[in-house]
Amino acid sequence: MLALALLFGVLIGLVVGAVGGGGAILALPVLVYVLGEPVGPASTASLIVVAVAAAVGAGMRMRDGHVCWRIAGGFAVPAAAGALAGALANGEVGARALILAFVPIMLVAAAATWLRAGTAAGGEDHGCPRVPIAKLAAGGLSVGLLTGFFGVGGGFMIVPVLTVWLGIGFRRAVATSLVIITLTGVAALASHLLTGAAPPWGITAALALTTMGGAVMGSVIGDRLPQAALGRAFALLILALAAFLLVDVLAFGGPPS
Repeated sequence: MLALALLFGVLIGLVVGAVGGGGAILALPVLVYVLGEPVGPASTASLIVVAVAAAVGAGMRMRDGHVCWRIAGGFAVPAAAGALAGALANGEVGARALILAFVPIMLVAAAATWLRAGTAAGGEDHGCPRVPIAKLAAGGLSVGLLTGFFGVGGGFMIVPVLTVWLGIGFRRAVATSLVIITLTGVAALASHLLTGAAPPWGITAALALTTMGGAVMGSVIGDRLPQAALGRAFALLILALAAFLLVDVLAFGGPPS
């Protein structure tokens, strides 16, 4: 079991470092279906794993000056409030309902990621745009709610929002997303712990440590491979995972208890 945790930790880190998010879409199913953890503790553990990976990836990207700090900060405060509300709601929802609610979010993320990937290759970097504070607040609150409720880092939604809605270039969006994931992940984790959540610390530590190495490698890969190809491959992965979760819940009575 520990060997599986180490292997999947590297894979999660690779995804986060390369495409600026999406680690929790892998972490939550891995914790539940591969490592056999209950959904509630797994959602808390996934926050730790993804926040660690995002922090490492953000550190790698900061050196290139691609982080839009004003936008990242504008997301953080409303996202923290949304994360608390989401964490409180998380404790009131059953495991099957949580997974079923997660599936349409994944489908939207897959579509947005695919569309964003189609424009990534030719996108020019025009720097960090001036974004109205109302837009930042709305985006931060929405991402925070998702982060707290589902135990996800939110990067699979943040990058499309930054590129499509706020008009940020792809590479800057990836770098800024990693900072936002770190901030919102820490806020959501604190909310989960304050509401009595108890993640499996041994498995969580093993995953978190290996995600650090994976995130470093992913950041290097993400800078060298075509971003459009990476984005579309990730969109297909999200779609496959959504289909698996839906079939498991509806046909086989999952997730495992």
